[in-house]
Amino acid sequence: MYRSHSCGELRAENTGTNVTLSGWVSKLRDKGFVVWVDLRDRYGITQLVFDEERSAADLLEKARSLGRETVIQVKGEVIERASKNPNIPTGEIEVLVKELNVLNQALLPPFTIEDETDGGEELRMQYRYLDIRRNPVKNNLIFRHKVTIAVRNYLSEQGFIEVETPYLIKSTPEGARDFLVPSRMNEGQFYALPQSPQTFKQLLMVGGMDKYFQIVKCFRDEDLRADRQPEFTQIDCEMAFVEQEDILSTFEGLTKHLLKTIRGVDIEKFPRMTYDEAMKRYGNDKPDIRFGMEFGELNSITQHKEFNVFNTAELVVGIAVPGGNSYTRKEIDKLIDWVKRPQIGAKGMVYCRCNEDGSFKSSVDKFYNQEDLAKWAAVTNAKPGDLILVLSGETNKTRTQLSALRMHLAQELGLRKPDEFAPLWVVDFPLLELDEETGTYHAMHHPFTSPKPGQLDLLDSRPGEVKANAYDLVLNGNEIGGGSIRIHDKETQAVMFKHLGFSPEEAKAQFGFLMDAFQYGAPPHGGIAFGLDRLVAILGGQETIRDFIAFPKNNSGRDVMIDAPATIDNEQLKELHLKLDL
Repeated sequence: MYRSHSCGELRAENTGTNVTLSGWVSKLRDKGFVVWVDLRDRYGITQLVFDEERSAADLLEKARSLGRETVIQVKGEVIERASKNPNIPTGEIEVLVKELNVLNQALLPPFTIEDETDGGEELRMQYRYLDIRRNPVKNNLIFRHKVTIAVRNYLSEQGFIEVETPYLIKSTPEGARDFLVPSRMNEGQFYALPQSPQTFKQLLMVGGMDKYFQIVKCFRDEDLRADRQPEFTQIDCEMAFVEQEDILSTFEGLTKHLLKTIRGVDIEKFPRMTYDEAMKRYGNDKPDIRFGMEFGELNSITQHKEFNVFNTAELVVGIAVPGGNSYTRKEIDKLIDWVKRPQIGAKGMVYCRCNEDGSFKSSVDKFYNQEDLAKWAAVTNAKPGDLILVLSGETNKTRTQLSALRMHLAQELGLRKPDEFAPLWVVDFPLLELDEETGTYHAMHHPFTSPKPGQLDLLDSRPGEVKANAYDLVLNGNEIGGGSIRIHDKETQAVMFKHLGFSPEEAKAQFGFLMDAFQYGAPPHGGIAFGLDRLVAILGGQETIRDFIAFPKNNSGRDVMIDAPATIDNEQLKELHLKLDL
């Protein structure tokens, strides 16, 4: 038996008990006549003691020789600590060691295995197995486990059945690039790794599995950022014989359950907002509603003056920064530089101070009087002491720029509090999205999303106006889930494919299996998929998903620990019927 107890288990009531512990040497303190060793496992730390009076000389010397992260087993007696440590659960006791066995010597780690480490992110990712020993990473993985268990338990109690779907599938156009896998047995042919189990879960509805879920790996070969990985995990769900309201109600319940179970937070309100309203009020389709700074559109009260910048703009829009009148001119200039960065792309910014005495001072006083500026304040809901910031230009670009500024300011002002949670349903998305480069439409969600009832005929005349029977669940400014009511008949699906530019032959080649299945009694159905990585991060008070993934990739999509992706030898290439032209 390697251990009778864990390193986080022993308490004062265990005093006098003989125990066996195993773990890693976290710290060693040698005072000459006494040696203390902090022994760590994933459950905690127990202090070991060796001293001249009670320990054999060879045992004391053996203890002195221990290096950090060496794996050891000790046997000894639990005794009361003379100097107690109230900061750890085991701080009232220590173990007087009578026997010490070294199970595995360790090299000196490349960084310190402590909560506040000296290792940079790239180094820690290279030695991720060491990083996992640190409490922040370990606790994040345990937290992820708790969320996953809570999801499984809730959905199971609601009658959902977890069904696994294949990882080696057919490449289909779902928006992002597929990861492809060459087939050795079928020369010149390829599998794809799934971007989602979309078509399979729809087929499960045809098969009568009316409540399905799966916690599943998905793969997308796309550009990476802090909240995106080439492989990620979805809570994938589908239900038959449902309308949108059924889906929203079910998954509000799941979200409430997670917030209550995991964070102890009761949330009752799940407000709803249309896509058009979200874009008008916040400039994006996943607004953070924990704070104000809503957009105020100023076209009608800023144009037709002599300020040509506003007169020629498609949209003039502003926000009121709470308490922003305290900003110095230097701080305002810094914000102007911030929005002019290439990543944001604004050409400039107008500002207006709302003074405590009710007067206004703007950067365009030459063109606008006090009465005009008072109207700006009314539209942006600015109060005395606030600062109005205004951008102008093409509608979509300007909204995106001001949305980025709003989020930047909220972060700077401490308005994005990680222990506050504000869910929001965004509904009535456009069914189709115009690609400005090609002039063609593509599905905003995916080709299987149904249009809102009664809008199918608009596809021929006004395709850009058709609304999707789709919905996103937003939490704290992050999309954590998205889904739709699906098309469930072959004729409607064929119309959708036509408007997405598929010929009948292309549609049959890509999705014939699904359209055939619809002819055998497909029920009305819909679903949703949550991004588990992102959901766990937000519940954990963070937004970077890498911190909650055991072995993440870096920003280049590389696993620096195992050095992947990597080249393969010529024999493997031949077996796969591949030839690299370099």
